[in-house]
Amino acid sequence: QVQLVESGGGLVQPGGSLRLSCVASGSIRRINTMGWYRQAPGKQRELVAEVTSGGSTNYADSVKGRFTISRENAENTVYLQMNSLKPEDTAVYYCKVVLRTYVSVRDLEVWGQGTLVTVSS
Repeated sequence: QVQLVESGGGLVQPGGSLRLSCVASGSIRRINTMGWYRQAPGKQRELVAEVTSGGSTNYADSVKGRFTISRENAENTVYLQMNSLKPEDTAVYYCKVVLRTYVSVRDLEVWGQGTLVTVSS
């Protein structure tokens, strides 16, 4: 019913930048919170940043001042601009969207397939 497609991952040198995108498609009635999570090898998945439907944002302390999350509501898209990347930012980045479909009676959490970000010289 609902699909998330992520793009923008890749290999970048320390200090470089990347921009991740996540597009939601399908039978979507309303999107609430959109966010990015990441999971490094051997570690648990953690919140990177999220943005509510009202535009309020929340960031992990480790990325504050370097990453910026934004959303384009008309296109059901969320972005993550990542600047001043560090080797410790290396991880698989996952998009998560909380939404309602035209048939759901409660909020649903939908996850993307993940995109790999590697920060290395």
